[in-house]
Amino acid sequence: MSSSAPPPFDPADPLGLDDLLAPEEKAVRDTVRSWAADRVMPHIAEWYERGELPGIRELARELGSIGALGMSLEGYGCAGASAVQYGLACLELEAADSGIRSLVSVQGSLAMYAIHRYGSEEQKQRWLPRMASGEAIGCFGLTEPDHGSDPAGMRTHAKRDGGDWVLSGRKMWITNGSVASVAVVWARTDEGVRGFVVPTDTPGFSAPEIRHKWSLRASVTSELVMDGVRLPADAVLPEVTGLRGPLSCLNHARYGIVWGAMGAARSSFEAALGYARTREQFGRPIGGFQLTQAKLADMALELHKGVLLAHHLGRRMDAGRLRPEQVSFGKLNNVREAIEICRTSRTILGANGISLEYPVMRHATNLESVLTYEGTVEMHQLVLGKALTGVDAFR
Repeated sequence: MSSSAPPPFDPADPLGLDDLLAPEEKAVRDTVRSWAADRVMPHIAEWYERGELPGIRELARELGSIGALGMSLEGYGCAGASAVQYGLACLELEAADSGIRSLVSVQGSLAMYAIHRYGSEEQKQRWLPRMASGEAIGCFGLTEPDHGSDPAGMRTHAKRDGGDWVLSGRKMWITNGSVASVAVVWARTDEGVRGFVVPTDTPGFSAPEIRHKWSLRASVTSELVMDGVRLPADAVLPEVTGLRGPLSCLNHARYGIVWGAMGAARSSFEAALGYARTREQFGRPIGGFQLTQAKLADMALELHKGVLLAHHLGRRMDAGRLRPEQVSFGKLNNVREAIEICRTSRTILGANGISLEYPVMRHATNLESVLTYEGTVEMHQLVLGKALTGVDAFR
């Protein structure tokens, strides 16, 4: 047995999870963390307060330059990174803001992933290199005004007209929609649900931005309106028919959320810990009081358990062994715990917790959206319930 002493306790890494990372994984993490610290953190409170994400196209090109767009995809200018590397990037981006991570997730895990996995070679060559570089921004149209958790009920439809397709319908709550060059839109056809690659300058397509949000304010959220959009025959994604297409894309995006939510939680926890060390009440720092220490200990437990869960799922994805039910496990647990960490952090900061001088309330309100999109709490509970019991309770 080794007689060497264990390393000192690190409050930023109490479980020693850095030991699980290879040097190239740490390099990806540090690159994204440095970019976010330089380009997002000095401005994010102002962007959030204004309800804008100015310079989104420039930010997208910068994210492309560090390999963060479609980073787990192979070829076509993509980085070909591992699932763990992609997850670490998501964690660092969401530690800055959920809106920034959403920009990257929708671009890479939804729009690019759909084209990469189900598209024709011509579609891949046309769009993926430009999307990987950030020159072209993409969006993903599945959710509708009246059909969120039940995509099988979608009303958007596409009908053949000679050699063309004619696409009509509406999609709602679409990240990147108003700034996208291309939309991957899912629609009902006589053959089943199909995906369409839609250049956003096609006549009949519009994407009005959704305003008056109290969550994901530093993010572009839009409605997609297709009013008789005429598309050529080769606009359809040729390699998939049915809901397994969009659902497989969602599963890939949910995996990124498992990591990302822990970034928001980490940022909030660090703010609370720093505040507890310096804020004095009754003649001493509040971090010296038992109730505050209990809160900090409980938050640290859930934060680092969540990161460990994300690591485990990432290793399984890299080994080709990750199941959709396991992604539901991670998304359900980590987002729920991240929200609780934010709320507890807010209590430590007291009245200052509601100020944008600190990141806590911003993360908390953002996570209310993350809790809902890519599958609500209830849907992931039912996914796990079916897996555990063998009984489908969805209907």
